[in-house]
Amino acid sequence: MKLISVSTGLPRETTWHGRTVTTGIFKQPVDGRVALRKLNLDGDRQADLTVHGGEYKAVYCYPIEHYDYWKKELPGRELPTAIFGENFTTEGLLEDSIHLGDQFSIGSAEVIVTQPRLPCYKLGVRFQSDHMVRRFLASGRTGFYFAVTHEGEVGAGDEITVIARDPNRVPVSEVTRLYIAKRYGNDEVSLIQRASRVKALPQSWKAYFEQRLQEVGWG
Repeated sequence: MKLISVSTGLPRETTWHGRTVTTGIFKQPVDGRVALRKLNLDGDRQADLTVHGGEYKAVYCYPIEHYDYWKKELPGRELPTAIFGENFTTEGLLEDSIHLGDQFSIGSAEVIVTQPRLPCYKLGVRFQSDHMVRRFLASGRTGFYFAVTHEGEVGAGDEITVIARDPNRVPVSEVTRLYIAKRYGNDEVSLIQRASRVKALPQSWKAYFEQRLQEVGWG
């Protein structure tokens, strides 16, 4: 497993449907080593802190493996590194093979998987497409977030090494599936119960799943 690229960006204004939008989704790869702190990388900021950033979303990761899929889905579209707004473009960490609460070392830093990405309309702004958010979520190729458990320095080419695997073993891909599922059966309920035991999963996600269980009569 490897860190292919490290990308950062500051909020900037752009035009979308005739109005000005401030967004931090425009990231650019950086050379050399970058300090990774509790809330973000040096040189990186989020525009709307009510839904982006924070301890549980310090770093957004996107697998390089997904770029081939999008090249087929979006023929003729240039897809430079970090076009999905990721901080880390990774190799070998796919949503169905990593789990909530898994811990990794990268460079001199240590991180933990907290949640999948739920895209907002600003992904559509980045791609200048009203349909991109829906297509992104439906693809299951959402990427995921890290919280930082030990600050350090990271850089492109760093190995990503497993420190510990969470015993509940709930894949990131399953969390996304549970989020969009219309119905829950016994298997889904069991997965939610396991996910809710993962300390790294933010309380907002746990509250969402608790509400969904109540709605379907499992709460």
